[in-house]
Amino acid sequence: MNRILTAALAAALLTAAFTSARAADTAPREPYGIALEGFAYPLPVHLLPVVNDGEQLSMAYMDVAPTQPNGRTVVLLHGRNFPSSYWAPVIKMLIEAGYRVVVPDQIGFGKSSKPSGELHFDTLARNTIALLDHLKIDKAEIVAHSLGGMLGVRIARAYPDRVAHLVLTAPIGLEDYRLYVPPTPTETIIENEGKLTADGYRKQLQTNYAIKLPPEAITPFVDARFNMKGSPDYPRWLRAYVSSGQMIYREPVAHEVALLSGPTLFIMGADDHNAPGRPLAPEALRARMGQNAELAKALAAKMPNARAEVIPDTGHLVFLEAPEKYKELVLGFLGR
Repeated sequence: MNRILTAALAAALLTAAFTSARAADTAPREPYGIALEGFAYPLPVHLLPVVNDGEQLSMAYMDVAPTQPNGRTVVLLHGRNFPSSYWAPVIKMLIEAGYRVVVPDQIGFGKSSKPSGELHFDTLARNTIALLDHLKIDKAEIVAHSLGGMLGVRIARAYPDRVAHLVLTAPIGLEDYRLYVPPTPTETIIENEGKLTADGYRKQLQTNYAIKLPPEAITPFVDARFNMKGSPDYPRWLRAYVSSGQMIYREPVAHEVALLSGPTLFIMGADDHNAPGRPLAPEALRARMGQNAELAKALAAKMPNARAEVIPDTGHLVFLEAPEKYKELVLGFLGR
């Protein structure tokens, strides 16, 4: 525990992280390293050695202790297009409520290693459990967002005894995208992603995620991706990024969600219609994709211990767009 910060220090750093703005899209970009060297996280980052498919890698994580512990731990699982630093206000919310908070960057993302091989949800799940074992945490609350929701489902299915509660925050994967989108070769996706500009990516985030945040709040997400472009490691980073998209497509969890028996809470933004791969789907099918709030409600109705909450006038970044309502829902659910 000597590597864990006090809550007072954590709060100060978290506040600083959200008051600092990055450079504008038009300004010259100083390249980040492949592990986001140069991009500040709100708290110190530790590294856990892991071996995936014979490759020696490092899994980055933050570990934050409250001043008045309640004896419970929350693990935060990030989305695909976001470094785990975006959890800063949720970390603060949880440590103030007495929870220890563990915040990993999954392999292939953020400050963790970018593997040469393909990404798989089962491997990411094993890595997350290995982190809990390393930290001597027998059971944890899982709070997940977006792609992290798919991983949270896989963890809860494979390791049900390690999960006390599961909060799925604007999860993707509530439908099987293979039913709508044709398979696309990895090299084609790499070529298309490589042509994307910072301004185009900003518009993509705002459109796909219906974000209700000021432009400056989106800038760190743009920087976390596009300041990498000047790095010689960018091709490797891009291949790992594209692999994560192929993982979403090839390894659906939609058919597993209703099989979850543990306490599960869906928190959905009413305006969030994000559906990975929708531009590649036949036009006649696109409108059927991304009905995420309705999908969550339908799945929760089939589950023995689940409910879905939909927050009006909110997009994909629910915990940043509606922080007070999110706090009420999460702390109330974990306190059951």
